Amino acid sequence: MKLNYIDNGNEFDFGKVSDEYAKYRDIYPKSMYDKLISFGIGKQGQNILDLGSGTAVLPINLYHTGANFTATDISENQIVYGQKLAQQRNMDINFKVCSAENTGFENNHFDVVTAVQCFHYFDSEKAAKEIHRVLKSNGLFCKIFMDWLPYEDEKIFEMEQLVLKYNPHWKGGGFKQYQYSFPEWAKNRFDIDTIHSYNAVLSFTKEQWLGRIKSCRGVGASLSPEKIQAFENEYKNILAKYDEPLKLLHQIHIEIYFAK
Repeated sequence: MKLNYIDNGNEFDFGKVSDEYAKYRDIYPKSMYDKLISFGIGKQGQNILDLGSGTAVLPINLYHTGANFTATDISENQIVYGQKLAQQRNMDINFKVCSAENTGFENNHFDVVTAVQCFHYFDSEKAAKEIHRVLKSNGLFCKIFMDWLPYEDEKIFEMEQLVLKYNPHWKGGGFKQYQYSFPEWAKNRFDIDTIHSYNAVLSFTKEQWLGRIKSCRGVGASLSPEKIQAFENEYKNILAKYDEPLKLLHQIHIEIYFAK
């Protein structure tokens, strides 16, 4: 994938890191899933479409609710790994390789559409139109992202500086506390149901954190194997000075809209 507004047009492909993604990107805390359920995402029998699903992290973690999940992603390799994880857990999740802007599903088909940590990769206007099309009347669109906070956590700031050393084009850092405003893509299509942000300190082993960073856009999805190995070697030396588990500050932001 190559987008002019992402990393100065530098090419990236999460399919290159599907193995690491499957192992290390199931990172969202239980509190997030509990909040989603309390907000009406994941009811028994609900038909839920998860866009940009990667290795189906959200469908797998909400499967116990009894909702029916369809996981989609533009990367065939990500879908393959998601299918493997679902099969290992005996979970009946539907999978499809498609873009968020053109899913191919019928009109008014889903009760809920979700997009976790991925909406910024979509053409927001085209994706919003497609989401509105496949949602039932008053159906819910749930947009979620979780950012680490480098200016409030020196360990994260240190990591970002190392990623930038190997990939100066990377723009996936420097996050601050998010301030919400109603987006253009939602106008005339959606109204606000729920807006909720909160901070959480997440625990990682050094192996988990290294795997999580290696699978990110700025490292494994875009760098050469030689640079990835050099990054890993240097970052292991940096992490050696810290005790386990690593406690790292993140902000989780949940937006839920209902279709007009």
